[in-house]
Amino acid sequence: MYYISNMYQYPYTYYVNVPVNYGRQPGYWGIPAEVDYTNRFGSFRSPNDDARILLKDYGPQPFVVNINEAAKQNNTYRTALWTGPHLQVTLMSLRAGEDIGLEIHPHVDQFLRVEQGRGIVQMGKSKNKLNFKRNIYDDFAIMIPAGTWHNVMNTGNTPLKLYSIYAPPNHPFGTVHVTKAEALAGEEH
Repeated sequence: MYYISNMYQYPYTYYVNVPVNYGRQPGYWGIPAEVDYTNRFGSFRSPNDDARILLKDYGPQPFVVNINEAAKQNNTYRTALWTGPHLQVTLMSLRAGEDIGLEIHPHVDQFLRVEQGRGIVQMGKSKNKLNFKRNIYDDFAIMIPAGTWHNVMNTGNTPLKLYSIYAPPNHPFGTVHVTKAEALAGEEH
């Protein structure tokens, strides 16, 4: 009999049937638990620190937010979250069956992103010919060119939560419209 040394052994330990975590690995793009969710311009957490975002206009200062959480937290028809000289971000919540209303922004491009719910978007070159119609759901983005008539309607049974980016801004700094009726009254003035 010949003795063969460890030259044929695998040089690394190999384990069988050991659970593997395929989720986000520690140290890779994670958010440490000790992160302070404030910035040098003030906190954007609510005063009682219940992990809710204080929804107000933070513009034009530098600002970072979990936009998905902010949009889902918003229960007003429209709240300006950030207004700068060239861009504005607003949060919107449409009740079941509610729509934005047919509108046009002659000199403003608009971006909408659905964070929760479902609906329909319609667009067209004239208010009587909305020949573009699409169903929208969570994570859908809508680009509305300046000068395009458009409407968004909630067709679901839960609020349609979305955010809108206007370039340039379309509403005054700090705009908060609790209801659609309040928004329409504010636009008349």
